[in-house]
Amino acid sequence: MSIEDSQALIATGMSRVDELIRQRLASEVVLINQLSSYIIGSGGKRLRPQMVLLAAGACGLDPDTEANPVTVAAIIEFIHTATLLHDDVVDASELRRGRDTANSVWGNEAAVLVGDFLYSRSFEMMVEVQNLQVMSILASTTNRIAEGEVMQLLNVREPGISEAQYIQVIEAKTARLFQAATELGAVLAGESADIQAALASYGMHLGTAFQIADDVLDYKSDSDTMGKNIGDDLAEGKTTLPLIHAMRDGTDAQAAVIAETIRAGGLERLPEVLEIIRQTDALDKSMNRAHESASRAIDALIALPASPYRDALQQIARYSVDRSY
Repeated sequence: MSIEDSQALIATGMSRVDELIRQRLASEVVLINQLSSYIIGSGGKRLRPQMVLLAAGACGLDPDTEANPVTVAAIIEFIHTATLLHDDVVDASELRRGRDTANSVWGNEAAVLVGDFLYSRSFEMMVEVQNLQVMSILASTTNRIAEGEVMQLLNVREPGISEAQYIQVIEAKTARLFQAATELGAVLAGESADIQAALASYGMHLGTAFQIADDVLDYKSDSDTMGKNIGDDLAEGKTTLPLIHAMRDGTDAQAAVIAETIRAGGLERLPEVLEIIRQTDALDKSMNRAHESASRAIDALIALPASPYRDALQQIARYSVDRSY
């Protein structure tokens, strides 16, 4: 099954998600309409809402006709979009998905406040689902994402971050929302605690693989392919897994170069850092860790009965580490 086949399984359901997103973005405040429509319409994989529909389908719900999976998928996308708006302000990013970031167009204040609007709108929609477990999972998820953002902020320009600390941040900041998306598919289907746990595990490992792959692409892709500038993480002083491997496996002099660059930020020494990354095979070593997480995600699906939806979830785990953007 290709990634296109996986997406085709839920094409109707995703159309309904997109329509619901457009409806629930509506506000009497013109700036909210402009800015939220800009960020929602700026492309992106819509991978997290797809996870809700595929997980629900794997648990026996029809993602093309059931209402609650569509609503929860839209909520997940709103939460994700809110985090992007806030991320770009914190990171002072100017480019996302090949377009100017919302904060660079409208300013930091507007981006933060519209992110808050998306969070609050998502909580309104949670209430409409009328399922306490859904609300509990989403509430704890948004809290954990915020903790991850703060942990990452504390780690900026700190080259001494360990691999375990790095994984802790990306599990909270990125993987937790994937976990919520897939776990909620099982919750909405009324599945057993074991199946809910299996899909939660799948989502956590998938999100971890996805973020590691993203951090690798930051050093091997380009703005046309990736939608952001190469070396953005380095410029922001982020100690991601490729840099951790390069410092650990390089010479003392190479490690010192990377550590100094992380502390200083900027891209003045990017060519030198890229060469050290190449010499230490840091990208391949990082991708090995991503493939390990993707394999764990696939293993978690053994608890589910065979179906095209389970096959699609397996394929997306593979795609998360094989993609070029």
